[in-house]
Amino acid sequence: MHGEQHYLVGLDLTGRRVVVVGGGTVAQRRLPRLVAAGARVEVISPEVTPAVQGMVEGGEATWHAREYADGDLDGAWYVLACTSSPEVNARVTADAEERRVFCVRADVAVKGTAVTPAVGEHDGLLLGVLAGGQHRRSAGVRDELLSALRDGSLADHHDQPAGVALVGGGSGDPDLITVRGRRLLARADVVVTDRLGPRELLDELPPHVEVVDAAKIPYGRAASQDFINRTLVEHAKAGRFVVRLKGGDPYVFGRGFEELIACAEAGVPVTVVPGVTSAFGVPALADVPVTHRGVAHEVVVVSGHVAPDDPRSLVDWSALAKLRGTVVILMGVERAAAFADALKEGRPGDTPVSVIQEGSTRTEKVLRSTLDTLAADIAAHGVRPPAIIVAGPVAGLAAELPPRP
Repeated sequence: MHGEQHYLVGLDLTGRRVVVVGGGTVAQRRLPRLVAAGARVEVISPEVTPAVQGMVEGGEATWHAREYADGDLDGAWYVLACTSSPEVNARVTADAEERRVFCVRADVAVKGTAVTPAVGEHDGLLLGVLAGGQHRRSAGVRDELLSALRDGSLADHHDQPAGVALVGGGSGDPDLITVRGRRLLARADVVVTDRLGPRELLDELPPHVEVVDAAKIPYGRAASQDFINRTLVEHAKAGRFVVRLKGGDPYVFGRGFEELIACAEAGVPVTVVPGVTSAFGVPALADVPVTHRGVAHEVVVVSGHVAPDDPRSLVDWSALAKLRGTVVILMGVERAAAFADALKEGRPGDTPVSVIQEGSTRTEKVLRSTLDTLAADIAAHGVRPPAIIVAGPVAGLAAELPPRP
C-alpha cells in the first residue's frame, strides 16, 4: 500500500473464489474465517499443515498440491500470498495487482494491496483493527475492546436478549466461565445463582441487577427446584432477561434440563451455554487427567447423592466395579465408604483415588488416597463438600510427575 492509511471495508465473499498461496501456519490461521465467510477457498501449495489438510478433507477448502503457476489467480476475488518464499509472494502479489485483485502479502504487508486486520467477534459484531502494520498494537486494542464489550463496560447498544440463559459457570475459578457465558451475564436483569457458581462474578454486575439466591447447600438449607423454576419463568414473563448461573455445566447433574422444560412449558425462550464441568475440569487442575493414553480408555461420571444400595440408585455398581478406567463421583463425600466398598468388588483395594475439595478456588484441598483408605483419609483430613472423588489408575499419575517450578 502506498497510502498512509488503509481503507477498512467488509467483503462479501460468499461463493466467491479466494486463492491462498501457501499451506503453512499463516494459511492455517486465515482459512477458518474465510471459510466461515462462505468463500470458495483454494489452497495452492506443495505441502500443507495437518490442520489445513483436515479442512480440505472436510470439504471446507480445495487443495492443489503443487507450486504456484501462471493463471492460478484467474477468476479470484481475493488473494493471500503466504508462502515461505519472498520471491513467490512477490510474484503472486504482482500477478494479483495486474488482474486488479486485492492481495494480502503475509511476509511484507506494506507490499501487498490489502492487509488483514486484527479481528474479533462479539454477539454478532465483527471488529477489525488496523494499526499501520503494528500488529501487537492492533491485537492489543482489539482484545481490550472485546473485553470491554464482554464485561459490559462498553455498551454495544444491541437489542437486549430475552428469556432465560442457562449458563455453566465452570469449575469454580471465575476465569473458567466461557466467553459467551460472561457476555450474557453482563447483560442480565436478573441472576439466579447457587453457591457453586463463580460468586466473584456477581460483584461485577451493575447495581440494577437483581440477584436471587437459589443456594443448594449440601445437607443444609435448600431452595426447591419448583421455586427456582417459578423464579425463572416469572421474571422472564415480566420482560426481564434472566441468567441462571450454575457451577460446572448445566446438564451435568445440574438439573438444567428440568429448568429448560419448565421454561418451554411456559413459552419462555431458553439459551443454553455449556460450561466446563467440574467432573473433568477440577481433576485436571489437580494433576489428575481423567483419561491418559495407555492408562484409561473410559471415564464414567456418577452422581453420589444416593448410596449404591439405595433403591433410588440408577447405577449398576457391579458393572462399574468391573471397568478398568476412571470413575468420577460427584456429591459423594458423605457416602465415600460405600462407594469405595462397591468399587472394591471388582478393583483392588490399592486402586489410587484423588479427592479434590473446592477445586480451582483459593481454598482447594487435594487428598491422595486409595479405595482401602478412602473413608478414613476423608475423615482424618476433614474433607467436606463440595468435593470430587476420582478413582482409577489416573489418580496415581501425579505421583510420577517430576518437581515443577
